[in-house]
Amino acid sequence: MSKAERQRSARERLAEQRRREEQRHRRLRALLVGAGAVAVIAVVVAAVVLVQTRGGDEGPVATAPVSRQADGSVVMAKPGVTAPVLEIYEDFQCPACQEFEEATGRTVKELAAEGKVKVVYRPFSLFRSSNEPTRGNSLRALNASLCAPADKWLAYHDKLFAEQGPETAKGFENADLVKWAAEVGITGDAFAQCVEGTRKQQQIDQVNATADRAGVQSTPWVTLDGRKLDQNATFTADGLREAVENADKT
Repeated sequence: MSKAERQRSARERLAEQRRREEQRHRRLRALLVGAGAVAVIAVVVAAVVLVQTRGGDEGPVATAPVSRQADGSVVMAKPGVTAPVLEIYEDFQCPACQEFEEATGRTVKELAAEGKVKVVYRPFSLFRSSNEPTRGNSLRALNASLCAPADKWLAYHDKLFAEQGPETAKGFENADLVKWAAEVGITGDAFAQCVEGTRKQQQIDQVNATADRAGVQSTPWVTLDGRKLDQNATFTADGLREAVENADKT
């Protein structure tokens, strides 16, 4: 074999070796990526199962008696419980209020059912000076909540937040408000006529004036014995429980 042939053969062997090494590298990368994807999928599935399990374990929450007040507010408290007082100013079209309900709404109910707090819900229209459709959404939902009977009010309150749509699109239309009410047990012509005729305008003006006098500037506006709670107490279950249980120490 000539020198040229030997050199060519060496180059060919080197090229073949490199080709095989590259194939091995590609297979290894594929295996690693595949294993990583499986691991990620496993983590995601585990997280979803955990969340679903926790949600399923919670189940329905017991509630203290609910009563409607002449000023348009709704009180939830066990008989004889008068303090501390947790006041919740909220607008059904407010996204942050929806977040509050998702984060601590259950804890509010639990604390009232345990006799640890008197809860006063004060829904009003924060967006009455806003442009449409936000303003109309807020007012229609508020009116419907004022039409709801006390024994179904809490369920309807939760339903309204669950059905909340974006501020930039028309929502809380009267037909939907009546339909959602039926889903929580509020039926009959009287409720439908109250919703469709905006029969609670006088109370709407009243609850809005109450919020103005209280200096409410945003929602949710949550106070404990008149003191506005911070973000931790408002948006975390542990923070809210700690604030209520230590209310007599402040």
